[in-house]
Amino acid sequence: MNGWAIYPSRNPSASLRLFCFPYAGGGATVFTTWPRMLPPEVEVVAVQPPGREGRLMEKPYGDLAQLVEAMHPQLLPHLDKPFAFYGHSNGGLMAFELARTLRRTGGPMPRHLFLGGRPAPQAVLEEERIHALPHAEFLAALRRFAGTPEEILQNEEIMELVEPVLRADFSLGETYRWVPEAPLDLPISAYHGQGDKEVTADQVEAWREQTTQEFRFRIFPGDHFFVNGNRAEVLQEITRELRPLLSTLAGGTRAG
Repeated sequence: MNGWAIYPSRNPSASLRLFCFPYAGGGATVFTTWPRMLPPEVEVVAVQPPGREGRLMEKPYGDLAQLVEAMHPQLLPHLDKPFAFYGHSNGGLMAFELARTLRRTGGPMPRHLFLGGRPAPQAVLEEERIHALPHAEFLAALRRFAGTPEEILQNEEIMELVEPVLRADFSLGETYRWVPEAPLDLPISAYHGQGDKEVTADQVEAWREQTTQEFRFRIFPGDHFFVNGNRAEVLQEITRELRPLLSTLAGGTRAG
């Protein structure tokens, strides 16, 4: 079994795969319910980096370039039919940099790139760097982000296991170095949570600079994790945006 690619519900007849990249502290289970809320033509593939959930005992990556370098050959065999990417927060950087790696190596390209809750890579950020904070300060920062359940934060045994993973996850975004390249030649959709206190709408909308094709920007109710709190609305929007592509793929299948 390929630990990088988790299929919550296998769907061999699907015409498109949607690869989903998790936020810091999240894993493949974030996307477990997505197949039930997307069209039957879409097969969901949840990307599981080392250190997350079932791969908890594997050493996590704290450097995004190294993570994408390791991820690329592992996911490549799964790109054997049309596909799109959805990445949330740090997962957005994973999806974007993997797309650029595929372009550089002449690989198949996503048909659409969806990005949620992540500033554009070229945006100048003045974010708090928490991945190297002392233990007590790190826990306080996790509470402010509200992405880690309190029962986990208060469980010393569990935190002993997951704290290195969480630190590595935050390091992915906090140590990321933007290297300019030409914009991608594919549609990009960027989503923002109206109540997000970590990321501004302008930072998310700046993704428009990374595509030569159609760009769509949408604001959803909710905070930084609107993808969970407003899951149905987000998936309705993704479905709406994928419909023309799915119709084209269905036509190609009938013609073949």
